[in-house]
Amino acid sequence: MQNRFTWALLVLCVQACVGARAEEEKEAPPAVEVIGHYLTGVGSSDAASEGTVTQQRVESRPLLRPGEVVELVPGMIVTQHSGDGKANQYFLRGYNLDHGTDFALSVDGMPVNMATHAHGQGYADINFLIPELVSGIDFRKGPYFAEEGDFASAGAAHIRYLDKLPENILSLTLGTDQYKRLMAATSPSIGHGDLLIGAEATSYDGPWDVPEDIHRYSGVLRYSWGDAGGGFHVALMGYDAKWDSTDQIAQRAVDEGLIGRFGSLDPTDGGRTSRYSLSGGAQALLGSGQFAVDAYFIRYQLDLWSNFTYFLEDPVNGDQFQQSDRRNVYGLHPRFAWTNKRGGIELTNSVGLQFRFDDIDRLALYSTRARQRLSITRQDSVRESATGVYAQTAIQWTPWFRSILGARADYYTFDVSSNIAANSGDKDDHIVSPKLNLIFGPWAKTEFFVNAGYGFHSNDARGTVITVDPKTLAPVEPVDPLVRTKGAELGVRTEIVPYLQSSLALWLLKQDSELVFVGDAGTTEPSRPSKRTGVEWINTYRLNDWLMVDAELAFTHARFADRKPIGDRIPGALERTAQVGFTFDNIGRWFGGFQLRYFGPRPLIEDNSVRSDSTTLANARIGYKISKSLRVQVDVFNLFNSKDHDIDYYYASCLKNEVGLSPACPAAGGGEGINDIHFHPVEPREFRVSLVARF
Repeated sequence: MQNRFTWALLVLCVQACVGARAEEEKEAPPAVEVIGHYLTGVGSSDAASEGTVTQQRVESRPLLRPGEVVELVPGMIVTQHSGDGKANQYFLRGYNLDHGTDFALSVDGMPVNMATHAHGQGYADINFLIPELVSGIDFRKGPYFAEEGDFASAGAAHIRYLDKLPENILSLTLGTDQYKRLMAATSPSIGHGDLLIGAEATSYDGPWDVPEDIHRYSGVLRYSWGDAGGGFHVALMGYDAKWDSTDQIAQRAVDEGLIGRFGSLDPTDGGRTSRYSLSGGAQALLGSGQFAVDAYFIRYQLDLWSNFTYFLEDPVNGDQFQQSDRRNVYGLHPRFAWTNKRGGIELTNSVGLQFRFDDIDRLALYSTRARQRLSITRQDSVRESATGVYAQTAIQWTPWFRSILGARADYYTFDVSSNIAANSGDKDDHIVSPKLNLIFGPWAKTEFFVNAGYGFHSNDARGTVITVDPKTLAPVEPVDPLVRTKGAELGVRTEIVPYLQSSLALWLLKQDSELVFVGDAGTTEPSRPSKRTGVEWINTYRLNDWLMVDAELAFTHARFADRKPIGDRIPGALERTAQVGFTFDNIGRWFGGFQLRYFGPRPLIEDNSVRSDSTTLANARIGYKISKSLRVQVDVFNLFNSKDHDIDYYYASCLKNEVGLSPACPAAGGGEGINDIHFHPVEPREFRVSLVARF
């Protein structure tokens, strides 16, 4: 199946698009003008940090990788520390979210985060996304919303797909470093509904000394009928990718001339993954309210070969390991919302249930050399269920004040069967999370918000029943299955200046246990309690009918909440981020934009003695409309050819030439290793030229 699914959809799209060309002479639908990149106007949300990214914004932003769609969420930074087939690295509100911990992602009603994942808790890979099919992104930050459950403490983003394309799309992109992409999509009407067909095929070598050689295929087949008052949709999605990766490298290896900035310390690292899903949803008016339901099935696979410490543990074969994940995910989300009045006061109520079951056939960690297995570190099968019920009531007390009181209760079960008998077992846990939102205004096109709530994240099921270390068999303590988060926020949003949407949020987030990246394990593990405070300032300004400016600024103070001699800094916690973008259109036939992204230095170790440098990147687009249906555009990534880093870590490793020559790297193995910064460079200046037909 795999790649054939995508190629079949591509052929079908092209045929349907060409056949639809004859329909071009029919009356075109009326143009819809969107005056902003974000639907965050006064009266649009329940918090200053909540809003919607518009389809126009998604279309206007050059994307080096599909995952950068999430960077459209204000304050979010998206990078990569490995091959482009791996989930991105996310940063938000002072969190190094690794590949998705504490930030919940969903696409078309399906969760993306993977609990008890082979590589890291909450792993969220959205490389299967086709950006041209995105109709918008609904985002929230903080644990203040009853509908948001696991992994949503820092925030959540729900990506929506279109029901119907306004035009067919054929797109061909060629770029430097052997970048190639072919994408096609169409949406013919069938019966009383619309069929959305979209597919893409992408290949890329990248600037790396060891070519990435990524081949990525995505496809969507989606049928929808009706509207919000009554209708349904059903969708089949497929994604398959394989790649070679250049992971983060030791700074001293570059300084000593052993490799260049784009070199590799293990040329056999890489991976392959696939994700196939069947999902659907329906909505209908029921009595005085509206009922809706989403259901999904996901078949997911991943094999990932990584080597972050090189020859620290095994001086002969090296430290490469394989992480393997095979699972089926089942889910259901029914909900009901209705309004009524009591004593002349309007109440809007909603209740819902979220159920998810992960049936993980294989969750394994192997020692490997050049992708050949040498030994089994551990191999497990896991059955994990998550059931959440939530309810909330919004009360409009006066024309200028409303409140939202909500709560959710979550119950988890974990059943682990391990090749190490002592690490098998079962566990269950529950947690209750109250929420409160107060909204004042509007006055003079200005609203004020007070938000507070409890949230949580789950821990890896294996950690909840573990009793011995899988490598040393030394006794270890199990972790709490569910970890409490507490958050609060004061915010203001205003449109008092014409054509300017501006929001300011002061926030606090406390967590009972931090999830942090562990270099020699290549995964995330529970750590110490933490406290973060910060401020975010988000602005969108339409200067005239052809130019729009977006600007974001965020500051965060992040610390471990307990006192220990090693220090209280949280490794990787961003302290400052800033983004500014200019988008222009309707200058004759020209269009384009410019984005500047900055994320500042951050501690890499608890005592703050080692810090990363800041990273500043600029991307640009210039395009020309050849005709009504045909355009050409040039995207330039890293416009100024910055030599900054996408990610920095600080941990111990041993290079091959250090084995037996350094006391920290003995020939017998088992040494302490040499502490060093390990980094992944940003890609150098890249050019991509696209020819896009819309008809």
